[in-house]
Amino acid sequence: MKAQYLGHVVFYVKDLEQSLAFYRDLLGFQEVGRIFNGAAVALTSGRTHHELLLIQVGDAPGPLSGRRRGLYHIGIKVGDSLGELREAKKDLEQAGVTIDGMSDHTVSQSLYLRDPDGNEVELYVDADESVWKNNPAAVVSPIKPLHL
Repeated sequence: MKAQYLGHVVFYVKDLEQSLAFYRDLLGFQEVGRIFNGAAVALTSGRTHHELLLIQVGDAPGPLSGRRRGLYHIGIKVGDSLGELREAKKDLEQAGVTIDGMSDHTVSQSLYLRDPDGNEVELYVDADESVWKNNPAAVVSPIKPLHL
């Protein structure tokens, strides 16, 4: 397995509108869609379906038990096909790494795990780019289980 690039970062934020004023309005990221009843926004610079996801959690830890403001997880692209994601899963399992979850996000398919310090890492492959280029809002499609 080889990391191709850091694909996206997910932040838990206190105030979504304040964060959008910074990332969208000041830095120039484009909003591509909202999920979780508007409590989360996917943003892109135009390179891919999303490079940034902001999830409003308010005053941490608050009612979202255990969540805090700051980094939620990073997404690392590891290939271009489900076959490559299967190989990554096999490599991780052989190395004794626990896979915490697997998801089909329509625009990508992902494995979730933790690094040695407990930080969440998403390893993913993109779906065909026509899926999100023809419909940028596909990035906020409902999450489905992934079976590899």
